[in-house]
Amino acid sequence: MSGPEYSDAFIRDILHDVKRIAVVGASAKEVRPSYFVVKYLIDKGYEVFPINPGIAGKEILGRAVYASLGDVPGPVDMVDIFRASDAVPGIVDEALALEPLPKVIWMQLGVRHDQAAARAEAAGIKVVMNRCPKIEYGRLSGEIGWTGVNSRRAISSKKPVVRAGFQHRGLRRT
Repeated sequence: MSGPEYSDAFIRDILHDVKRIAVVGASAKEVRPSYFVVKYLIDKGYEVFPINPGIAGKEILGRAVYASLGDVPGPVDMVDIFRASDAVPGIVDEALALEPLPKVIWMQLGVRHDQAAARAEAAGIKVVMNRCPKIEYGRLSGEIGWTGVNSRRAISSKKPVVRAGFQHRGLRRT
């Protein structure tokens, strides 16, 4: 499954601008990709709200789990969808009912729904499909390159630029 092409600037701006992220389909199981992503986003300084009706009222990584997007206290900047593609229309409906609207609907790797994406975009919401914010953050910040993973850039022996302190939101706008 491929998705639309997104410029690095588009993805970078999203990851730089959002602060509050609802992860729909978050799992408390440490071996699940959604758990890794929640942990990574928290470690990068984002305020993360796990959404999972099956474990609502419990916690994932010290964060309260909510049954639905509407239960999250305060506005949500981004809705990260860790559910099958056929669940996306309902999640987008739920996001469109929020006040204020989220800035971004992000569908994880393997998740794509063009009609739901079009509805969200028509409402002024940016949409990313078939991508992972953890992977994109790592690629754009240079973290993935430090481990020798293909970052779509030329291979170089130059030492990566490390900024002082914790690599919180290490995304540079170009």
